Amino acid sequence: MALPMKAMKAAMKVMKAKAMKTVMKKATKKVMKKAMKKVMKKVMKKKAMKVSKVAKGKLAKVVVFKGGKEKTKAGLKKSDLVKSKTGKIVSRKQHAQGKKAYSRIKAWTDACQKARKDLGIKGFVAIKKGTAFYKAAKAIYTA
Repeated sequence: MALPMKAMKAAMKVMKAKAMKTVMKKATKKVMKKAMKKVMKKVMKKKAMKVSKVAKGKLAKVVVFKGGKEKTKAGLKKSDLVKSKTGKIVSRKQHAQGKKAYSRIKAWTDACQKARKDLGIKGFVAIKKGTAFYKAAKAIYTA
């Protein structure tokens, strides 16, 4: 009978040790979790979102022209923008291209306007070859 008791005591010792081990593991886990939480909070601090320097949308050019943003989505800076005579903010290069393109037909439009005034034309009249309006405009244009 003494032998089973000794064996029982040894078994109990092992069981107690196992139970203590699991209890201690749980306790240390809790403590470690708390400690890690503090450390991780410091490390993983959320950074504030970076403010964009690029203007997007319908009023992008206006925002850049007024100095609200650095450049447009297409990369236009304030130095690349200009205000047209109608008050629109447009690309300086495109504005110059448009002026250059119009300069080629300006003489003809001026001739047509003068011919309309001379002939007393009001409203829409087509400039067809052979009409008095066309002949008058052509005469002014070539003169």
